[in-house]
Amino acid sequence: MLDYSALRAVAAVVQTGSFEKAAGVLHVTPSAVSQRVKQLEERLGVVLIARGNPCTATQKGEWLCRHMENVGMLEGELFEHLPALVGPGEVRQRVTLNIATSADSLGTWFVAAVSNFAKSSPYLLNIAIDDEDHTAEWLQKGRVIAAVTSLEKPIQGCRRVSLGTLRYHATASPEFVARYFAEGVTPEAIASAPALTFNQKDRLQGRWIRQALGEDLTYPTHWLPSTQGFLEASLAGMGWAMNPIQLAREHLETGRLVELIPGTPLDIPLYWQINRLAADRLTELTREVTLVAKHRLLR
Repeated sequence: MLDYSALRAVAAVVQTGSFEKAAGVLHVTPSAVSQRVKQLEERLGVVLIARGNPCTATQKGEWLCRHMENVGMLEGELFEHLPALVGPGEVRQRVTLNIATSADSLGTWFVAAVSNFAKSSPYLLNIAIDDEDHTAEWLQKGRVIAAVTSLEKPIQGCRRVSLGTLRYHATASPEFVARYFAEGVTPEAIASAPALTFNQKDRLQGRWIRQALGEDLTYPTHWLPSTQGFLEASLAGMGWAMNPIQLAREHLETGRLVELIPGTPLDIPLYWQINRLAADRLTELTREVTLVAKHRLLR
């Protein structure tokens, strides 16, 4: 038999990041939370929570948390039809859905989708950020229940919906282009002109260079993990960057930004992949994601 009081304790610790905050959510003492988690870990023979500041789930703990998300959704449906199951004065805990997306999607269209969903939904959302080439790994490892990803192949146990294409342009300020690309965008110029890179997983610059110039090149880079920071740094002449067209369009039209090579966009197809166990209960979330994507992304 599953000890759901212990499972809820694990999920609450992971969600809040501490045993003390989890105790407040569950309306019990911190020692009670600690005892429930410890007994469950001893029973299973695995560590579910990596103790720290904040506390985080191990891989086994993440799978348990996704199970509790599904349980929470099922309980919500049950209580709607049988409200008498909720005792007098009993506080129903709201379910938090864990979702992964890229910073660029979050900064261009995804916030509108999840905001529309949140306005009419009892669920809370925890949005994790990773490169669109890697968000699928979060689903595969059980860390999230749904993700925006560039992976076209359906993930085992998930439903996949095509969203559209996020278009990027290699852009820089006119002053930057005049300084580094006065003789054109050549391999020699790329080798000396600083780019802007989000993090070590960001491969957009290299993909654009390969597409535009037909070869893999090494280039210097500044590291800047911010979608909005990319745009501002590009405008300030710090480096050239792959900026989403939704953010760059106005600046390209006014001439504050220019394309390194006009007419050479990089298109990244995006997909919505959601756990099959949750998909039927989150049709409104999928609907909002696909509806906003239809209007904000290229088809």
